[in-house]
Amino acid sequence: MVYRCEEVLLSYNKFNETKDQWDSIAGHTQKGIGFLEQYGHFVKERCQIELDYARGLRRLVKTYLPKKKECEDPQFTSVKAFRDAVSETADLAGQHEVISENLTTVVLAEIASLIKEMKEDRKKHLADGGRVQQQLSQSLQQLEKSKKNYEKAFREAEKAQENFLKADADLHLSRAEVEKQRMNASIKSQQCEDSKNEYANQLQKTNQLQGDHYNTVMPGIFQGLQDLDEKRINNFKNLLKKSVDIERAVFPIINKCLDGIVSAADSIDEKFDSQLVIERYKSGFTPPGDIPFDDLSTPRQNGDSTPTSHPPIRQDTIKGTISASKLKKRGGIFGIFGSNKEDFSDLPPNQRKKRIQQRIDDVTTKLHQETAAKDGLLKMKEVYEGNPSLGDPMSITGQLSDSCQRIEKLRTELQRYQAMLDDVDGDGIGGGGAASGGPSTPNASLARHHSNVMSPHHHHNGGASPRSSVTSHRTSLSDESLSRSSHSPESGIGLSHNSLPGSDTYDQPDTGEDENGEFYDTEPLPIIGTCRAIYIFEGTSEGSMSMAEGEELNVIELDQGDGWTRVRRMSEFEEGFVPTSYIEMSLYNNC
Repeated sequence: MVYRCEEVLLSYNKFNETKDQWDSIAGHTQKGIGFLEQYGHFVKERCQIELDYARGLRRLVKTYLPKKKECEDPQFTSVKAFRDAVSETADLAGQHEVISENLTTVVLAEIASLIKEMKEDRKKHLADGGRVQQQLSQSLQQLEKSKKNYEKAFREAEKAQENFLKADADLHLSRAEVEKQRMNASIKSQQCEDSKNEYANQLQKTNQLQGDHYNTVMPGIFQGLQDLDEKRINNFKNLLKKSVDIERAVFPIINKCLDGIVSAADSIDEKFDSQLVIERYKSGFTPPGDIPFDDLSTPRQNGDSTPTSHPPIRQDTIKGTISASKLKKRGGIFGIFGSNKEDFSDLPPNQRKKRIQQRIDDVTTKLHQETAAKDGLLKMKEVYEGNPSLGDPMSITGQLSDSCQRIEKLRTELQRYQAMLDDVDGDGIGGGGAASGGPSTPNASLARHHSNVMSPHHHHNGGASPRSSVTSHRTSLSDESLSRSSHSPESGIGLSHNSLPGSDTYDQPDTGEDENGEFYDTEPLPIIGTCRAIYIFEGTSEGSMSMAEGEELNVIELDQGDGWTRVRRMSEFEEGFVPTSYIEMSLYNNC
């Protein structure tokens, strides 16, 4: 009986030891969850760092990307390479944003879900462990109580039996007293037996519960906690790999961006940039001649002993040279030869010619666009006139008037710049009107036309081609006719900008002599193609020619941006201008 009591006490101490280990294991699992939360904070801060780095790169790109106004002129290859490198840097910033976004949506989301799941599972396992431990503790306490009751009953039974034996051996006691001691000993013995049975039953229950506790229940709970911790460790390993995979996924694009920067660097051509600098700074002035030797010993006429002065150096040769750095700085990085004058007369000849040609190209493009828009309005007006249910024709009048005014302004501007260009090219025309930047007169344009279509022995005096001269002539005559034809029916409004002059030069082949008495070529313009009239056109204004729908005509001059094409009838020598939008052209292959 004593051995069993010691065994029970040892089991109780073992339970206390395992209870201490249970607390340690519970603390370990809590630390594991805390470690996972710490990793989540690390990933979150890493995402913020990637995002801040991407924002910093984008601010850098915005600061150093060349502005549009600096990219209008031809660029140096080094500037282009730098612009491409900056653009690739913007793409690099985008990849860092992708890293931040994927880490947030994939890794951080999985960490949060894993932490929540682990906390719930740990709470469940700890609740189960606490419950079974409480059951075992209560069973052990009950066993201890029954054991004490049994020990007490056992001692009382022994004492009652001892009293009975003393009373039975004492001859002085009455038989009643002896019987009383015997009955007391019998009762105590029965109580001791009952306590013994109760203790045995409780011991059996406690041993059974303890065996299940240590062999089945607690190992299962510990296994659950072990699985939970291993799951945490395994998921942490996978999260680390996912983080690397997310960053590694953008490496090909980052390498492509870096390859783009290398390609941009390889495209730099120092020879081309040097040549571009030469073209930018080339003034076009001829170097001054040698300075003559001033011999002071040579006697002067009329007793003049004053030494001859050196020929003055042209002041305008300063522009476009190295000494130009002393001049006032012009606006813009690439505005080396910028000008504040409308005629660009303050620029060297080469730079002035480039700027004027650039303005001519811009105005010509705008003129084409405006002419196409006006043709569309005219067609819309015709459709409305044919079918009033589609719209009011008068609603187009105001737009047509504005379009015609814009075209008139563009033509005047084009004529002015063309005169400037002719003046720079040195075509022999008086430079008064061109240099001043004002529009040339029709007679001046006609003179330019005559001087450029002369016989070959006069061509060396002019630098402009016959086509550009004819264009200038047509433009000036068109402007002259606009002031005379104020009610032409072709435009559909009060003011016509499509009417062309009725110069005799276009009604018959050029012949005779010009106002300077020089003879010019009488050969008619060659045929460059054919056309077919799509619509009926009544050429009521001077210089225009009527045509019937479906009529076949020869094309002798293309549209120069004013919306008119010069044609000639096939059957008779009659020339004139018709709207380009009214015909379908088929040009020859050599045109």
